[in-house]
Amino acid sequence: MNSHDIRTAALKAARERDSQAKRRRVLEVLDSLQSSGTRITFARVAKEAGVSNWLTYSPGLREHIEAARRHQEQHGIEARIDAVPPQSRVSNASLKTDLALAQQQIKELREERNRLRERLRLQLGAELDCTDSSALMARLDELSRENALLTRDIQQAQADNRALHATVEGLEDDLTAARQSLRKMMRST
Repeated sequence: MNSHDIRTAALKAARERDSQAKRRRVLEVLDSLQSSGTRITFARVAKEAGVSNWLTYSPGLREHIEAARRHQEQHGIEARIDAVPPQSRVSNASLKTDLALAQQQIKELREERNRLRERLRLQLGAELDCTDSSALMARLDELSRENALLTRDIQQAQADNRALHATVEGLEDDLTAARQSLRKMMRST
């Protein structure tokens, strides 16, 4: 297992632990809302658990929230006046301030996410460049060795060709001499 696989496994494990913790918080908040008689909505559960709305709609949580809402409807449970203590009630100005702060935080988090994505993109690109250059270097070495072998084969073939030409010339000289000798013999007979 290389370091990349180890990091990937560690990240997956951390994400799984974080996901399980968020799901536990949602269920705890749901129980708290039910026992306090507070009207249950997906948005309220998400807000009080400190998770995103989409998580409350995910399988495994959605069913619990829908069951709690049905239970409240069947038993005619409405949000009690005392379900929200006075110190927890907030003004519109406070809500607007919270909204503005949340929007600013979202903006900052998106910028940070984009910076991290860019850094990751550059890092992965650098890793790919390193991998590609080492593969290219290996291929270049292989081609250089093959080129050296082919060059040696060509030189050997050229040497063999010269030797064969010399043999052919010798044989042609022998043939010419044999012809002349044969002609002399034929004349003398």
